[in-house]
Amino acid sequence: MEKKQAKERIEELRKKVEYHAKKYYDDDKPEISDFEYDMLMVELRNLEKEYPEFKSKDSLTQKVGGHVKEGFNKVTHEVPLQSLQDVFSMEEVIDYIEKIKLKAKENNIEDVKFVVETKIDGLSAALEYKNGKFVRGATRGNGIVGEDVTNNLKTLKTIPKKLKENIDITVRGEVFISKNDFEKMNQEREENEEELFANARNAAAGSLRQLDSKITATRPLDIYIFNVQKIEGKEFNSHYEELEYLEKLGFNVNPVRIYCKTISEIEKAIQKIGEEREKLTFGIDGAVIKVDDLKFREILGSTAKTPRWAIAYKYPPEKKETILEDIVCQVGRTGVITPMAILKPVKLSGSTISKTTLHNEDFIKDKDLKIGDTVVIQKAGDVIPEIVEVKKQKRTGNEKEFEMPKVCPVCGAQAIREEGESALRCTGIECPAKLYRNLVHFASREAMNIEGLGESIIKQLLDKKLIENIADIYTLTFEDIASLKKNGQKFAKNLEESINKSKQNDLYRLITALGIRHVGTKASKILAKKYQTIDKLSKASFDELSQINDIGPIVANSIREFFLEDQTIDLIQRLKKAGVNTKAIEQEILDNRFEGKTFVLTGTLENYTRGEATNIIEKYGGKTSGTVSKKTDYVLAGEETGSKLTKAQSLGVKVLTEEEFKEMIK
Repeated sequence: MEKKQAKERIEELRKKVEYHAKKYYDDDKPEISDFEYDMLMVELRNLEKEYPEFKSKDSLTQKVGGHVKEGFNKVTHEVPLQSLQDVFSMEEVIDYIEKIKLKAKENNIEDVKFVVETKIDGLSAALEYKNGKFVRGATRGNGIVGEDVTNNLKTLKTIPKKLKENIDITVRGEVFISKNDFEKMNQEREENEEELFANARNAAAGSLRQLDSKITATRPLDIYIFNVQKIEGKEFNSHYEELEYLEKLGFNVNPVRIYCKTISEIEKAIQKIGEEREKLTFGIDGAVIKVDDLKFREILGSTAKTPRWAIAYKYPPEKKETILEDIVCQVGRTGVITPMAILKPVKLSGSTISKTTLHNEDFIKDKDLKIGDTVVIQKAGDVIPEIVEVKKQKRTGNEKEFEMPKVCPVCGAQAIREEGESALRCTGIECPAKLYRNLVHFASREAMNIEGLGESIIKQLLDKKLIENIADIYTLTFEDIASLKKNGQKFAKNLEESINKSKQNDLYRLITALGIRHVGTKASKILAKKYQTIDKLSKASFDELSQINDIGPIVANSIREFFLEDQTIDLIQRLKKAGVNTKAIEQEILDNRFEGKTFVLTGTLENYTRGEATNIIEKYGGKTSGTVSKKTDYVLAGEETGSKLTKAQSLGVKVLTEEEFKEMIK
């Protein structure tokens, strides 16, 4: 390669690795696999080595990726949290060990020992203890400066708040999410129509780097400690000795550590970890080989980015060929229709793979998948199997094209894909696959507000087949409800009263409760005010709906499609028969003190839900908006506010505390 070409390629690679490092470290949303990123880094490192005149201290080969997220306080690490030099072959490992042994010989050191550990796939963190008490925790960041995540780390049950000795110590560990917990998290996110985590590492990183520690507390984070960064009043000779001491202090220490003396033992240790990685409860992306002698480590020293006394062997991703035997569609709780690949069973990374998600129609088209194709699968992040390649050269001509269904495979309602979205959805409100979620939403506080009819009670009603659709809520008997709890007479009386009370709700609550896509409380109020009855709304044309302020064509189409479904017509008739109000109730205006005023709500209010605060504002003639602009008159701010408060302050919009709001509505 000529110098000019080398320089251009180096610059191109630097831009690529910077971009993907940001997606990985800062955004926790990688766009390429770890292996693909590693290969870019290897190419860049090799070119910089071959053409040292183009080397730069700003290259990610010379520094640790990652920046401090806005909103966190910065922490400067007393001892840098360095990254490791990666190698990808046993030849490179042997070469490294031989160089270490040669260096030892030069310094009259005999019998060099090593510790081989699992390279846990998570987010590195430093924990600081004073007099045995946990006082501060920080992410690695760029290795020198990290983020103060003390409150978030305190939510981890495996981090001791008080050690078994009153000692000053700083340790380093890896925060991670176990394989099983990761699968459960992604399953829940899929059911809730939330973006899936790419892998367990990014799930852990995203969870630990939350600005709100209450969110972190809901995530199944764990940690393994693997190093002493700094300690007062004690000295150790070996790394292995340090790890044993950390266990005695009460730390959750990396459980896989193999003591090795020879190259042969190191090779066997790496091989053993590779063979047993599938059995591990946590994800790994390699094996770490560390010099055990701490004094020898000081002699070996470090570069600006990596220690010279350790390297990381990265296992290649295992891939297997198999046959795509069929594609079937599953319907999630929110109505999203997901294509699933049915595969000829194949053993991969220790487990038998017979199916995997194909995500959506676009994924199938991008991969050009056909039923009968020979495909290559691998495990993403060692957890989720995925199709990475189609062997088109092996096609026989008997392969079949796949088309997404036009109707829901469960209930037969129309399946639609809205413009700008990748998901296909069932529109049927009585679809059995969606029933649980639809019932929970229907009874929720912002919808029909049926107190006592929560998620666990709805699950019991479904399990006992006491309800089979939404309207069945209103045919439940006292005995049906009482049977759900031991001595459930009082509970049954209260829930029965709440159900009957909900029949008198305003029309906007019913519209909200129906769960029409894109139609929330605000849009429901607009529709109820304009059409006054559910019958008139159900007959409104697309053109008419799309002309309404704050509705527009996307929402209008969603409303129209919803009311054209036979299931919707059937449900409304049943609700009418049960005595549920389907007409607008005149909104009581107490006075016009907020007339012409626009409020934006942000954060968590102590004494009101957002719906309650909105109702109060509207009863005084005001209105609410979801975005802050120059036209906003007030921003009502609770706890844990976000970007809306920042924008309000930058625009000079009046910010109200909850106490000030209370004074205004006296």
